Amino acid sequence: MRDEFDGNLDKRWTLTRTGGGEVACANSILRLSFERAAAGQYTNAQIDDYARLKRGSYPWRPPLRLEVRARASNPAAHPNGTGGRLALVGTAGFGFWNLPFSTRGDVLRLPDAVWFFYASPPSAMQLVPGSPGWGWKAQVVHAQRPGALVAGLPTLASVAWARLSGNERPASEWVQRLSGAHESILDTDLTTWHDYRLDWLQEEARFWVDGALVFTALDPPPSPLGFVAWIDNQYAIATPRGQFHFGTLNSGPEWLEIDTMTITPF
Repeated sequence: MRDEFDGNLDKRWTLTRTGGGEVACANSILRLSFERAAAGQYTNAQIDDYARLKRGSYPWRPPLRLEVRARASNPAAHPNGTGGRLALVGTAGFGFWNLPFSTRGDVLRLPDAVWFFYASPPSAMQLVPGSPGWGWKAQVVHAQRPGALVAGLPTLASVAWARLSGNERPASEWVQRLSGAHESILDTDLTTWHDYRLDWLQEEARFWVDGALVFTALDPPPSPLGFVAWIDNQYAIATPRGQFHFGTLNSGPEWLEIDTMTITPF
């Protein structure tokens, strides 16, 4: 499946334009954008291929390759700073997931995802020890598995200990076992065009940027997932100390553009 966005959007896509979000094609470019977003109101511009399907009928499973050429209006927030440029606010990205949350933040099921994912502060989704919980990432999450159930009680106990003692390390390790998360912060400049590639295989997921392998994660989800590309004003907090919160942020004009998108099953 290949889309060069050279005209009207393909009928496979479901368009989401919430709270002022816009989805448009011009000059063979898909633009997901909004002019402004306000805290207290969810704003989202998105395309996906799963909205009309039951989860068991989601169209994609390994082995396959995803290739996306993309850029964004603002640089990613990064632990080393953004060089004085205003960072992208909210979340954005593209790849595959199982739609675990509603737009209100209600938890529907444990998350599975294989994608390029961005979140700005104050997001703090600390699923991997040592992770800041935000930034532009290559990420795999595989919580929808039997091992997550086994890790449930130890995770709760270690989170309680972290709240009492201030020692987050055991809780961080158990949170990773529960979520099945693996990730790597990317240094890519989001404001320039880059070729992103994801090889989602049975035993591992490989992430590439401009032809260079940047991250490999073991044990990705095997179950059917749906494709999504989006930009919104949401943040999420989930820490080893048991903090769990969703919210929305103020933002000026932002956009995510995609030139081409190809999914090739092996």
